[in-house]
Amino acid sequence: MPELPANLGGQVEAALREDLGSGDVTAALVPAAQQVRGAAVTREGGILCGRAWADETFRRLDGRVRLDWHADDGARLEPAQILFDISGPARAVLTGERTALNFLQLLSATATVTRSFVDAVAGTGCRILDTRKTLPGLRSAQKYAVRCGGGDNHRMGLYDRVLIKENHIAAAGSITAAIAAARSSAPGITVEVEVESLTELEEALSAKPDVVMLDEFSLQDLQAAVTVNRARGRHAKLEASGSVTLESVRAIAATGVDYVSVGSLTKHVRALDLSMRLSFGGS
Repeated sequence: MPELPANLGGQVEAALREDLGSGDVTAALVPAAQQVRGAAVTREGGILCGRAWADETFRRLDGRVRLDWHADDGARLEPAQILFDISGPARAVLTGERTALNFLQLLSATATVTRSFVDAVAGTGCRILDTRKTLPGLRSAQKYAVRCGGGDNHRMGLYDRVLIKENHIAAAGSITAAIAAARSSAPGITVEVEVESLTELEEALSAKPDVVMLDEFSLQDLQAAVTVNRARGRHAKLEASGSVTLESVRAIAATGVDYVSVGSLTKHVRALDLSMRLSFGGS
């Protein structure tokens, strides 16, 4: 399993704080001693992700709430499949239900769409990457979900990779100057540069970045870029980017690029349809 984000607890805390405010005035209608049993069920197929967020939600509310899981993160789900059984104090279960399901439906959605892209390029040797186009405050969670879906993470933020784009190049004066400045100011960090033409690719490869992003290249130009890079000894990895869809991604991967980055993995999120069914017992 992928490593869980270090800030997972903080994400759950923030989610509970915005939902609870001064307290759950509806759950207070339920007798304090009331117990409940139930199950979380998916109404559609997908890839499960978010177990730890659900566990942490109920742990913070009441340690007596018990979740018994029937699938692991990364598992493929079928419609009407039970994700977990739940039991414990009714107030805590009712209070945490929406927060837990929100995390599960969001992260499972990200993992599910990632798996669809990964499956689409299977056998090509190309890897699917995410981007920084994530929900504010939940980047590490969504990037964990991408890994659960079989994809790879691009940079986590502005601090762990240099990515030289059009405006950086304009400020530096040229692609060559921008790459040289990056090597000087951030030694030891991966340097990537975005190019928009085969002419810019030639200049970039001469400056020897670690990765070249091929922005909005046609399939023909992607194939040409791969040929040029191979002729130079493949000193740089090639990443295709821009307007990538599930329908186009296999043809892009088949050109021989090393990576395809897909912003829609994390920004075009359609939540997986989940529900929780509860039955109330004695105190």
